[in-house]
Amino acid sequence: MTHRILLRAGHVLSMDPAVGDLPQGDVLIEDGRIAAVDREIGADAEVLDMTGRIVIPGFVDTHRHTWEASIRNVAPNATLDDYFVDILDTFAPLYTPEDVYAANLAGALECLNAGITTLVDWSHINNTPEHPDAAIRALTETGIRAQYAYGSANTSLADYWFESKIAIPGDDVRRVRTEYFASDDGLLTLALATRGPGFCVNDVVTSEWALARELDIPITVHVAMGRLAGRFGMVKQLHDLGLLGPDTTYVHCCYFSEEEWRLVADSGGTVSIAPQVETQMGHGWPPVMKAIEHGLRPSLSIDVVTTVPGDMFTQIRAAFGAERARVNAASWQADVPVPDTMLTARQMLEIATRNGAHVAGLEDRTGSLTPGKRADVVAIDATALNVAPVHDAAAAVALSADVSNVETVIVDGVVRKRDGRLTADVARARRLVEDSRDRLLAAKEARA
Repeated sequence: MTHRILLRAGHVLSMDPAVGDLPQGDVLIEDGRIAAVDREIGADAEVLDMTGRIVIPGFVDTHRHTWEASIRNVAPNATLDDYFVDILDTFAPLYTPEDVYAANLAGALECLNAGITTLVDWSHINNTPEHPDAAIRALTETGIRAQYAYGSANTSLADYWFESKIAIPGDDVRRVRTEYFASDDGLLTLALATRGPGFCVNDVVTSEWALARELDIPITVHVAMGRLAGRFGMVKQLHDLGLLGPDTTYVHCCYFSEEEWRLVADSGGTVSIAPQVETQMGHGWPPVMKAIEHGLRPSLSIDVVTTVPGDMFTQIRAAFGAERARVNAASWQADVPVPDTMLTARQMLEIATRNGAHVAGLEDRTGSLTPGKRADVVAIDATALNVAPVHDAAAAVALSADVSNVETVIVDGVVRKRDGRLTADVARARRLVEDSRDRLLAAKEARA
């Protein structure tokens, strides 16, 4: 039997140029797929009244270490160097599969609550084979759309991040591929989260890239974050190893050389930028315009809730403010007008939705309210005092709304947040993640 949901009379921002914006429009969902977007649709369906709401595609977070939800805000003032010691060398070795489950459960629900319907879970916490099982189980239970990016263990900073000779265990990645991701059509898909050159010896780098390509899964790698990683010339090294390709997402990219920007663009690679982390922790200026200038479609990501908020509204504003500040300062210094290419609020919303789907390799199924795509939809309450009155709906979402205004969240046609409340057992998720916090702090004290 066909299941239909009709979102009626909302201000629809489809993020699809062919569909456009509808100041008052309907969205019809049939069996998890967007069936129609129009000014008025008649259908036998469950009706959700969207009057006074702005209806958008769900946000896409293209890089988050979801396992760190248990240790939220433990490093509020950290630099990137601090993070490696305080998190990867202190907390990560203590994580049990139960801790990963609790963090992924709470972290993915946090995403849904904030209107993030698609998540790239950069999971470099696979200290045992049970760790990825726990992470995937939690993602599955929440109903989020996610790309699970299988990463390395983190039991020793020296072993895994200083010219590491330890490759991600290929046999376990193959097991996970077979057991959980036999099809690439599901709500969850698989990727490989690699450390890359500079952090690993060349034999490890080439073996991990070969593993991903053997399994036909995308690759995601941190590059050029901070001056040290920038000096590695990681993309140049990958080029010299013959490994560049359209299957790779490059995260941060703050200290790319011009040559490396060209190499990424020419190879068809994609870019994920985490602007709040980058400005706050010293990675460098978020290179949003730099990516656009090289013909790339940058996306946004949260990265680490140990140090920054976990919502997309923060990332949109961090990128928007930082990029415009940089351009304004350069224009003042050169005594020239600001260029016409200054970022706009509308661009930021596109970057957080459609571009994110592109970078995650999922643009054929999400990222815009396009008939035929899967129904990942968010409704923002535009009657709230921090949003109303609405003059420019895209600006209202990008610059005024916050998590409290996310009223309805639908993933793959299933309502995951209704009337401002998640449909999941939030109390259980909070209890598990608080128990995990307590256990990890006790283990840290015992180790000291």
